[in-house]
Amino acid sequence: MRSLSRPEPWRRGPVFAALALLLGPLMLLHARIPSLGLNLGSLVETFLPWFGLFVPVLLAGALWRRSASAAVALLVPVTAWLTLYGGLLTDKSRPGGDLTVVSHNVGADNPDPAGTARDLAASGADLLALEELSQQARETYEKGLAKTYPHHTVRGTVGLWSKLPLSDTRPVDVKMDMGPLGESKPDEVTLEYNRGLRTTVATDQGPLAVYVAHLGSVRVNPRGGLSSGQRDAGARSLGRALAAERTERVVLLGDLNGTMDDRAFDSVTSQLRSAQEAAGSGFGFSWPAVFPVARIDQILVRGVEPVSAWLLPATGSDHLPVAARISW
Repeated sequence: MRSLSRPEPWRRGPVFAALALLLGPLMLLHARIPSLGLNLGSLVETFLPWFGLFVPVLLAGALWRRSASAAVALLVPVTAWLTLYGGLLTDKSRPGGDLTVVSHNVGADNPDPAGTARDLAASGADLLALEELSQQARETYEKGLAKTYPHHTVRGTVGLWSKLPLSDTRPVDVKMDMGPLGESKPDEVTLEYNRGLRTTVATDQGPLAVYVAHLGSVRVNPRGGLSSGQRDAGARSLGRALAAERTERVVLLGDLNGTMDDRAFDSVTSQLRSAQEAAGSGFGFSWPAVFPVARIDQILVRGVEPVSAWLLPATGSDHLPVAARISW
């Protein structure tokens, strides 16, 4: 106390104190960060949870400088991070539920599609969405999942396997071909590379509309920042499809190539909520499988209640499967 009563500890470390005071508002006001030419806003929001790692770095600096002002200033970013993500640190799962859904980007380069099919068939899922289905591996998945799932539908590189009957299946345009000739290509050409579908699942409680989507990839580079134009266009198109959906109960499964903090998904997150955020534990990072740093594989719902959400063990893919249990 005598040491803190002196002015010296409060005058030391002004740079660390200033950085701490800037970090908190940066996290809280992330939606106001302009995109500019580097798509900076989306880039920050993609990795926003990791901004909490700056806190121990700044704390080490404050201790090194023996700066009381920098140490106290750290309360600002700590409070901001807990405001945004403190709720994810508790386990919100509950027992029960009526339906288990799983989504997995199986990876076009997966060296063991047969093993992946066996693992997914043993997951207990009632509905199983697969993304990045290659033409070569599709037959392997269809054969490996046929016994567990009597119903399935595939459109392009995405598919849904189900224990319940399916109907009214149609492709959903997620803007994977935005070139000048995209609109003029025949359906049989575009369907081969289609990455979105919508189908109706017949349940005891009535129809459930299920969307499966694999949005465009993003790239991060020093000159261009976050390159996500195709993904963003797909997200907007998906948002329009969801807005036009008349079925009361809706589930969206897929690799959206983005986190739900990203403003690019506002048209989707304004209509659906994340099962992981509502009923999971932790962040549920799903990519890359070897050391997950972001949750880009999503289960989003409307009109149903998520009661639990979790990750499944790694397969031969570079993504982890995501799972949720929902109730009516």
